[in-house]
Amino acid sequence: MKSFFEAIGSLFSDFLFLPFDALRQLELTNWWAANFINWFFILICCGAFVYWIKQLNIFKANNEDDQDTTAHSFLK
Repeated sequence: MKSFFEAIGSLFSDFLFLPFDALRQLELTNWWAANFINWFFILICCGAFVYWIKQLNIFKANNEDDQDTTAHSFLK
């Protein structure tokens, strides 16, 4: 069993964490390049939020938005 857990440890530390090690080394030279992935995901989330708000406004303009507080039986 000891060799099994050592193999799992070797898999993670020697192979699967290599991209994170590369980002750690890149961060020492260029912070913006190392955090490009974070900024990319932030932009995707902002775009999704704007799309969601636009869709909510479309439903509200068409009076399809049910805001009745008794929509569920347990709220009556």
